[in-house]
Amino acid sequence: MIKAITGTKDILPSEISKWYLLENTVKNIFSNYNYKEIRTPVFEETLLFSRSIGEGTDIVGKEMYTFSDRSETSITLKPEMTAGVVRAFIEHSLGKQQPLNKLFYISPMFRQERPQAGRLRQFHQFGGEALGSSSMLLDAELIHIAYEILRNLGLKDVRVKINSLGVPSSRENYKNILRKYLADKKNKLSEESRKRLDSNILRLFDSKIESDQEILRNAPLLIDYIDDESKKDFEQVKEFLGKLNVPFETDPALVRGLDYYTKTTFEIVSGKVGSQSALVGGGRYDLLAEQLGGDPTPGVGFAAGIERILLACENEGTLNQHDEKIDLYIVKLDKDLTSELLDLALNFRRKNISVDFDYLNRSVKAQMREANKLNARYVLFLGGEEYKSGSVNLKNMKTGDQKLFALKDFSEMVKIISQ
Repeated sequence: MIKAITGTKDILPSEISKWYLLENTVKNIFSNYNYKEIRTPVFEETLLFSRSIGEGTDIVGKEMYTFSDRSETSITLKPEMTAGVVRAFIEHSLGKQQPLNKLFYISPMFRQERPQAGRLRQFHQFGGEALGSSSMLLDAELIHIAYEILRNLGLKDVRVKINSLGVPSSRENYKNILRKYLADKKNKLSEESRKRLDSNILRLFDSKIESDQEILRNAPLLIDYIDDESKKDFEQVKEFLGKLNVPFETDPALVRGLDYYTKTTFEIVSGKVGSQSALVGGGRYDLLAEQLGGDPTPGVGFAAGIERILLACENEGTLNQHDEKIDLYIVKLDKDLTSELLDLALNFRRKNISVDFDYLNRSVKAQMREANKLNARYVLFLGGEEYKSGSVNLKNMKTGDQKLFALKDFSEMVKIISQ
């Protein structure tokens, strides 16, 4: 038997209503803030990600799905969305069409990680990107949008964590200070952290290993070494979040694993999803457009993991939707009325009424069982003596009431079923 690839998951009809609810919440809230949806290809040139995310990151070094196509171009299934959005922004000159572009997306991503709860090899994210302004209002706005989406989904056990990474020059100075602090402690670090010392030293703060955390507990903090402009901007972000009533905590150990971040960085974490607690991650990336060959363009954005959010919703007991219903089930009483049944079903569907009927030539009793199984709000009986006289019976499945309608009174039936 052929099964789904390890790290991938089928989204079954019984689950899809929760995905619809999440996606509609995302679309509605982004729309309220005048963000427009963008969709980019599932794969891009590998250079896009190695140049933007960084060669020393785990994503580029170990996790990307990369292959050569027939033209020997190196192609990668997208592991994240920001680089693709900025590539599209540059390629289609969106910055010349309007000075500020506020964009959002919902898309599958691909990373070759060890599968676990809330982490798959094909996973889904939604996110927002604002390109064209260095205003800290946008940093606060995007944090607020992410927080509002989670709250609208019913999540309560969430925490907003923020920090500032400063500009690259101050960050490089801090990295040297951190290396000096760790110089005589290197052999006590875990193997993974020792590798990161040279390639991506800030990622040491992401380590979940207790011995690493103990060493870093007294390490100098980046926030104490950032430049004055970044400090001022960070204070503005905190001020705006206060005005937006977003509760937050400053986390000096919060770093992002992607090279393109500058200044503001943030996460929203849940206490309900285990060790992979981050539901949302983002920050400012003022240098990315220029790194990818575009004009200097400030930007800020975030990405949110849909599977993790749905797991948090499940663990908090939110998104408990009622069973799905269909509007109408047509029960065929006479086997020779197939053509008439098709016409009737088509006319109802054209009136935006959901309709189903029997495809298995079952008895009337079996058809009624199916109508109950589908939670049909109404059942229409087609056939018998009533049909010979030009009428059909419509039954309200909640009250049990039946009413006889002439077929010519089709619009009356539509009105009742649509209520």
